[in-house]
Amino acid sequence: MDEASSMEYTRLGDTGMEVSRLCLGCMNFGSDEPWMMNDRDASVDLIHEALDLGINFLDTANVYSTGESEEIVGEAIASANREEVVVATKVFGDMFDGPNGRGLSRKHILDQVDASLDRLGTDYIDLYQIHRWDEETPIGETLAALDRLVESGRVRYIGASTMTAYRFTKALYTSDIEDYARFACMQPEYSAVDRHEEANLLPVCSGEGVGVIPWSPLAGGFLTGKYERGADPDEGQRAEADEYTRSRFTEENWAVLDEVRAVADEVDATPAQVSLAWLLGRDVVDAPIIGPRTSDHLHENAGAVDVDLTDEQIDRIAAPKTPRWPAPGKD
Repeated sequence: MDEASSMEYTRLGDTGMEVSRLCLGCMNFGSDEPWMMNDRDASVDLIHEALDLGINFLDTANVYSTGESEEIVGEAIASANREEVVVATKVFGDMFDGPNGRGLSRKHILDQVDASLDRLGTDYIDLYQIHRWDEETPIGETLAALDRLVESGRVRYIGASTMTAYRFTKALYTSDIEDYARFACMQPEYSAVDRHEEANLLPVCSGEGVGVIPWSPLAGGFLTGKYERGADPDEGQRAEADEYTRSRFTEENWAVLDEVRAVADEVDATPAQVSLAWLLGRDVVDAPIIGPRTSDHLHENAGAVDVDLTDEQIDRIAAPKTPRWPAPGKD
């Protein structure tokens, strides 16, 4: 299966907004790291190709290449039907040196949303997410600022990413009692080998009607099958320079990949497609965030929506892992 015959869509959590079952992650579009695309025109072309495939959901962040990714997304959507594109970005990380250069204070949020809107070339953001929890700022201040953005129309929905279930529950509770806009979605790390959120955030999301858009659904490329047991990564591969990707080279994870490869043979698909299809089959997941850097990878990823796995195949892929929180190396 080289590409999707048609994209599928779903409501984001309990909202009325429809998003494609795959979200295009835009962290690769920039020049901060050697593994990024670096070529601006090629990045814009790849976004246009994703839109042509029916992927209407784009996720970036102000901190990705210090705003460069947002600029590229803005250039790409300038020629698109803005009403059909769901643009998501994030706030929290370091944008400049100084005491107010990062975080989730009212000041930083209100300053950064205007900067993001300018780079994106749009007058509203569909989904504005907090990139991490800010231990230095009361969550009530953060939520009040985000609520103000929703009320003003500059932001349609708000979301969050990567935190403990306790903190996320506290944020939802604060929104409820203060009548602030509520987080509509969560962006957790989640894949067939990174399943710690099943013991942390995902039960909260399921119970509270919060949408889930997992990042790193292919575990930094591990689940594409391009790495082999006992072999060093090839020059230029992400795992060569990325210690976190190499940390996934455990026997437990190789056992998952063995099953992914076996299932891929059974259903005439690639390991990447099977890994994404496994996530798409989880009831709590709305749209995994894919990060292709080539047209071939984009079409391969898009083909995952056409891969149907049996319950037995899903269980085989899941069997080697025991979800636990905190996950080893993440506490």
